[in-house]
Amino acid sequence: MTTAQLDGKVALVTGGSRGIGEAVAVRLAEDGADVAFTYRSEEARAALVAERIEKLGRRAWAVRADSADTAAVRASVDGTVERFGRLDILVNNAGLGVLGPIEGISEEDVDRVLAVNVRAPFIAAQAAAGRMTEGGRIISIGSCMAERVAFPGGSLYATSKAALTGLTRTLARELGPRGITANLVHPGPIDTDMNPADGESAPMQAQLTSLGSYGRPADIAATVAHLAGEGGRYVTGASIAVDGGFAV
Repeated sequence: MTTAQLDGKVALVTGGSRGIGEAVAVRLAEDGADVAFTYRSEEARAALVAERIEKLGRRAWAVRADSADTAAVRASVDGTVERFGRLDILVNNAGLGVLGPIEGISEEDVDRVLAVNVRAPFIAAQAAAGRMTEGGRIISIGSCMAERVAFPGGSLYATSKAALTGLTRTLARELGPRGITANLVHPGPIDTDMNPADGESAPMQAQLTSLGSYGRPADIAATVAHLAGEGGRYVTGASIAVDGGFAV
């Protein structure tokens, strides 16, 4: 009988009730991990994701947590360890996008986006670092716009996602001696309900990729799973584009 590569591991995925986060949570469960994931408001949808994970024979925990709330972020990490006894994989996926001309971006927009996209990954990584042992993985989800800004209106979003590069590289250097890796995955246009492949701006976004098409959440999940498993043992501090050639 083949052993799944993540048997015995425990993962926490932020923003795991839909889109990329859901795909990552389910893929890690398919690979053998027990999975906790956060969600902000859609309890019924979160329950369905937990059910999918449990049908794979893995334990699941859906925890309501607003990533803008630092106490909730820390509690999700601590609660995962208390519930499952350990934490091996943290996936910082929860994110928020506010797009538009820079003159129209409010201070409230800035505070909220930076709280969710920058402060929350930092706080989660900080909390997780104190709980992880050798073999731990911290994987953050960035954006192709951190590497290439191909159209106007993304100043705040690109700023927030670019910040994850510095966080990831520093985590890799600091935690490497403890056998913990840190990596960053930059999705391109991915078909989710936040950015559907049949949306108004989808043709423009697809044309900006080398492949001329949108990706699927499973494409991001596959790369996260690789980094979380044995294949990611010697990869750290890396920014990996899964963007159909958006950033070339």
